[in-house]
Amino acid sequence: MQAEVNIGLLGHVDHGKTSITRALSGVWTDTYSEELKRGISIRIGYADTTFYHCSKCNKYGVNDKCCGKKNTELRKVSFLDAPGHETLMATAISASSIMDGVLLVIAANEKCPQPQTKEHLMVLQALGISKIVVIQNKIDLVSKEKAIENYKEIRFFLDDFGFKEAPIIPMSANFETNISALVETIEKIIPTPKRDETLPIKLFVARSFDINKPGSNLDKLVGGVIGGSVIQGKIKIGDIVELSPGIKKAIDSEEINPINLKVESLYSGNKSVKEVIPGGLVGIGTKLDPAITKGDRLIGNVILQPGLIDKPKEIINIGYQLFNRTDFDNPPLKIGEPLVISIGTATTLGVISKIKGDEMTVSLKRSVCVDEDSKIAISRRVGQRWRLSGFGVLSG
Repeated sequence: MQAEVNIGLLGHVDHGKTSITRALSGVWTDTYSEELKRGISIRIGYADTTFYHCSKCNKYGVNDKCCGKKNTELRKVSFLDAPGHETLMATAISASSIMDGVLLVIAANEKCPQPQTKEHLMVLQALGISKIVVIQNKIDLVSKEKAIENYKEIRFFLDDFGFKEAPIIPMSANFETNISALVETIEKIIPTPKRDETLPIKLFVARSFDINKPGSNLDKLVGGVIGGSVIQGKIKIGDIVELSPGIKKAIDSEEINPINLKVESLYSGNKSVKEVIPGGLVGIGTKLDPAITKGDRLIGNVILQPGLIDKPKEIINIGYQLFNRTDFDNPPLKIGEPLVISIGTATTLGVISKIKGDEMTVSLKRSVCVDEDSKIAISRRVGQRWRLSGFGVLSG
């Protein structure tokens, strides 16, 4: 069974997103060497799990047996563990574009809100993601009185951002407490969206890999793998798909061209399948040179049905709105100002060439493949950092 829904984990650095992912799926998503060294998530981690319900004791969970019998299988879900560190916000923004709902993780042993907690909630507002379950993690590290005080801080923070209905589940990820309450709440709050398998193929590329082990013999090498989430349509082994904006025409060239690929293999939850449909995270095996897919080099591309989209855009018009930031000065934008633009899973540098009222024209350093009315996150340079400053919608 393929995962039906993508659920993101957002929150401030070191509040326990990866530990919660492990508690729910058994997978530790920080596998990139630099992540293990620094103890933080740098790239989008992902893991699948299945939710179950025991009719005898009425408990929910991620185990297929309870009370001495087999549980009722509810659905399979994919988790996206997004980085919480401020310098990695672009990755979190990109991940938000393929999330159907979010687990917002807030640690009970720190004052709420922390900087990235606030920025992640701004991302959810900007991208229109309203299906949120809040996890008050690390309750094992504080007293009952402190946990209640922290709960009130979280409630006030959520109310201030317009998320008054968002439930708060206290947890200790390391001791796997309250898993049943969390799974039950996710089932109620984050439904499986309605998707159309009959529409033309569209998949946002969120990862790309070279899965060959160092020192592999040439006759054992396999092509690069592309990972992402199918937004619409259906992909089968043997299909010809288009990767857009594509890859560099030559090593010494800046020109990027779309390319057609044959789907050599498909994976869902690390299992080989014959076709994939919308929902969950999937992998596509190709005959691309693994050097092209290595190290997430194809993030930001879109896989489409060949010939069914306009040329990727290098200049875009955005109807925008700036956030009212209290932690740094966020003055009106100006012509010539550089911005970081995040659309879908693509993040690119752009320069403002025109401003008229609440609309602006931005020339992009890297072309993007987007639809009209796509949601856009805008970051601007503040001191030595890029900070989330506003959001917008693609207009023409």
